[in-house]
Amino acid sequence: MEITGKTLVALGYQPGKWFKEAIIYANQHQLEGEQLTNYLDSVKPIHQPLHTETVDLKINIHADNDQEQGNVDAVVASMRKLLRTPTMVKGAVMPDACPTGPIGTIPVGGVAVAKNAIHPGMHSADICCSVMLTDVGMIDPKKVLDQAQQVTHFGFGGRSYDKQFLLPTRLKNSFKDNPLLNKEKMLEMAQSHLGTQGDGNHFLFVGKSAKTGHTMMVTHHGSRGVGAMLYSQGMKIAENFRKQISPETLKQNAWIPFDTEEGKQYWQALQTIRAWTKLNHSMLHDATLHGLRVQGYDRYWNEHNFVFQVGSTSDEPLFYHAKGATPLDEKFLPDSTGPRLVPLNMAEPVLIVQGATTKDNLGFAPHGAGRNISRSAHKREKQGQTELQIFQEETEGIDVRFFSGEIDISELPSAYKNAQTVRSQMQTYGLGDVIDEVLPYGSIMAGDWQKNAPWKRRKKNKKKKQQCAK
Repeated sequence: MEITGKTLVALGYQPGKWFKEAIIYANQHQLEGEQLTNYLDSVKPIHQPLHTETVDLKINIHADNDQEQGNVDAVVASMRKLLRTPTMVKGAVMPDACPTGPIGTIPVGGVAVAKNAIHPGMHSADICCSVMLTDVGMIDPKKVLDQAQQVTHFGFGGRSYDKQFLLPTRLKNSFKDNPLLNKEKMLEMAQSHLGTQGDGNHFLFVGKSAKTGHTMMVTHHGSRGVGAMLYSQGMKIAENFRKQISPETLKQNAWIPFDTEEGKQYWQALQTIRAWTKLNHSMLHDATLHGLRVQGYDRYWNEHNFVFQVGSTSDEPLFYHAKGATPLDEKFLPDSTGPRLVPLNMAEPVLIVQGATTKDNLGFAPHGAGRNISRSAHKREKQGQTELQIFQEETEGIDVRFFSGEIDISELPSAYKNAQTVRSQMQTYGLGDVIDEVLPYGSIMAGDWQKNAPWKRRKKNKKKKQQCAK
């Protein structure tokens, strides 16, 4: 009798990728009865139920007012639900924490440690969102900001062909060598998005070191389109595994087992995306130095949206998922060349910090100031004032520029948590020591680039033509 998928379903087995090889093997060896069920039981995916209780959660945040209390409660509730996922070992919450989706979704400022598993939803679409600092030396910060504005690129899409940076052959080959990255559209983005910073809270910041007086340039952005495309693939792969081994797990917390072929490919793809993102920062910094005709003194970099692999006492590695959390411990950054960076908002210093792992911080610090309310809620709070009034009031004394020419009030200082509160809680909970500060001179952000986006201009022009024709 030939064994088919229907045979296995009739025996009570859940369909999945494993059916194909199991059916071939069973037919080749003409398995029947108890021999067949014994074999199927040995190769079927092992179902992993949710933890009955939340695993250990370290809460490095407290509320100073009612609004913050609501934010803290939502963050903690979400982390507690997330930490019932079968792979979870422990977790932590930083002072900049804020919710990012339905309960059970990792918040900004969350750290989730998993055994033998990579959770794409826990590093998010903005893979390897990171910050880089270059010490430019004793030079007028306005000159640096002016030069950087000529170099950088914010907003939708990539650079025009005549303004693109060259993607190194070694990195292009890394894309081509990985099935998850070797796609025409992704390779095109790897080229055209190089030297771009996107939108949202990404920035280019210029200020002066409180310690040395040197001018310093800081960039903040992630992996752009290439990271977003890898994330989408990772979520699909993880969902396939979730259906087979843990259907009770929330979809956003699905995982890819590291000891599978898919797990190894995804891990290597993450390392390539990391290398691309670091290069993206470096090229902007190098081009700015070249335009200024200076060499610079020092440079360091760290990501705060990533997955870090660390050995464990068992044979299974641990994966630290940081969603908006800055790694302090050098074990997370083997290529570290300096301290870490914690930006707050455009009117506050970028903190230069160092620190060690404690039982509460799990080796991490906050990645910034975070938010208590959403962008849209913040805009509603500002109703009654013009964008220009809000902008002038909140950026007095600093040189703030929007690449698109359109003000984005959801990125102004009042949109974020109180910076002093975050700094105070860093000290309270042992989340790194501030060893220097980059005092703000000015910054560049995307601004509200969608307000006058090309497709909106085309739509307006088309409407005008139709009205004229009538």
